[in-house]
Amino acid sequence: MLLICAWPAVCGRTWEMTNIYGKGKELCKSTWGHCSIYNRRLPAGFSYRRLYLQLDEDDTGASINMILFFCVCVCLSVKGISYFMSKGILLDHPTELAKFIFYTRRLNWKMLRIYLDERRDVLDELVTLHNFSNQFLPNALRDFFRHIHAPEERGEYLETLITKFSHRFCTCNPGLVRELGLSPDAVYVLCYSLILLSIDLTSPHVKNKMSKREFIRNTRRAAHNVSDDFVGHLYDNIYLIGHVAA
Repeated sequence: MLLICAWPAVCGRTWEMTNIYGKGKELCKSTWGHCSIYNRRLPAGFSYRRLYLQLDEDDTGASINMILFFCVCVCLSVKGISYFMSKGILLDHPTELAKFIFYTRRLNWKMLRIYLDERRDVLDELVTLHNFSNQFLPNALRDFFRHIHAPEERGEYLETLITKFSHRFCTCNPGLVRELGLSPDAVYVLCYSLILLSIDLTSPHVKNKMSKREFIRNTRRAAHNVSDDFVGHLYDNIYLIGHVAA
């Protein structure tokens, strides 16, 4: 409650400084990296202060800046997205929604996961915003899961995420694909192997950890064209850095 009461005052002081230096748009972008309204012709009298704070009350009588704070800064919800679209801040287009999600870091990953599971068109666009060029596979997978969190259980949604990641990784690394003989299907298998290895090496419930030799042998059974050296480097990465989906 204290945070709710203090928020307008804090924002007000912040805006006094930004009005002096004329950096209102930059402050908006520091919180929401992409909004459709940034690239549109703005009406006369438009104020980024009003966009950021929205101190007028909405039709429910609630302070809009509180709605923004809780629906957008703290959690992503259909209501929060719909509100932004109703005010012309966001366009109801998969690419625009994907950019908003990609460039806004303070979103609740549980709500985001539900939203993307329902809006596969937005998920498709969000995947294409990732650039995995010249990234080692497990590092790229970590980067992917930092933006699009993996579900807690195996299922259709996890399979969808790994499939989309595998295609995107191959698209971003055509040279590596040719050199190592990779394909989206092979990357898919490697990703699952990395997830299982991550669980094996990091879980306190697994007493007998998988050895590097075992990992190479098991992975090569499913991904025949991948070299032992490459699979060994995958193992080393998980052993040294940790879980790919933590």
